[in-house]
Amino acid sequence: MTAPPSPTSWRRQVVRLGPHAGAHRVALRASLSLAVPLLLLWASGRMEWSIYAAFGAFVALYGRHDVAAHRWRLQVTLGVMFVAAVVSGTAVGLSDERAWLAVPGATLVAAVGSYASDAQGWHPPGPLFLVFAFGACASIPSTAADLLPALLVSAATAAFAVLVGGAGGWWRGRRGAGVATAPPRSSDWASVARRHVVRCALSCLVAGSAATALSGPLGIGHPYWAMVAAVVPLVARDWSQQVTRGVQRLLGTFGGLLVAAGLLSLHLPVLALIGVVVALQGAAELLIGRNYALALLVVTPLALLMVHLVAPTSVRELLVDRGVETLLGVAVGVGLGWVTRRPVGAPASA
Repeated sequence: MTAPPSPTSWRRQVVRLGPHAGAHRVALRASLSLAVPLLLLWASGRMEWSIYAAFGAFVALYGRHDVAAHRWRLQVTLGVMFVAAVVSGTAVGLSDERAWLAVPGATLVAAVGSYASDAQGWHPPGPLFLVFAFGACASIPSTAADLLPALLVSAATAAFAVLVGGAGGWWRGRRGAGVATAPPRSSDWASVARRHVVRCALSCLVAGSAATALSGPLGIGHPYWAMVAAVVPLVARDWSQQVTRGVQRLLGTFGGLLVAAGLLSLHLPVLALIGVVVALQGAAELLIGRNYALALLVVTPLALLMVHLVAPTSVRELLVDRGVETLLGVAVGVGLGWVTRRPVGAPASA
């Protein structure tokens, strides 16, 4: 079996800062891809659709190290997947049993997302944003009239994000700047490690089931946060890296809850709230490649503010739910990683 990580090694990894690597370009694309749709929804008085726009805009986060043509193909693929996650999640929200229906639904999303991510080399890797999109939309009570806006708003925002990314590549190319930091890659579905896909899905299923079952006794109401947190450590293959990701998730989340508490206590008007969300989106992309825990100081309030925009609830409930469910999800993810760790010398495709 793989040896447990030494305290020194994972502590070093937890605080290590990666290179900047042109993160400002991704931050600008991500901020613009989110700002324009949110402002249009605000101007039209349809902020209840903002969650659909937010998840469509997530397409801008992918392919930061790819050549323009490959990034375009990758983002189009992700756009289709995010729209599917948003619409299917909204459809689950039609049911009074949406809490339990969301668990197998998110598990399927985690499996498909993990498989596609491994085959196509997504960056950022893994299905966590797709699980977030599906779970968040499924958690909100919806009606049949919400399905068409979910489709149109998420699709239009995803298409806009792809155009923003393409325009950025075209502009840099026109100026003679390099538009890629890595060679183009092709999909390799045959070499995907099925073991990795299965445990990502299983972690989502276990965490979601536990969080939903405990929602009554513990008074928590956002089980999808546990599912997202459970997937995070298992993006890594090696257990020592899983521990690092889990620790970073916890430290960053609890630090981010303090930031979120301060922002939510301000009771900002909607337009100011949009400005804060867009700024946090950009800041997240500046930090995510450098240190995951540091990025979560802004990702956590960003996620809470996004939810608060479309489904306002008490600040205390949001903060407690995020903290408890993150702790539960990370425990499931790291624990499952330990139980299913690969024996020494076993091939990565096992």
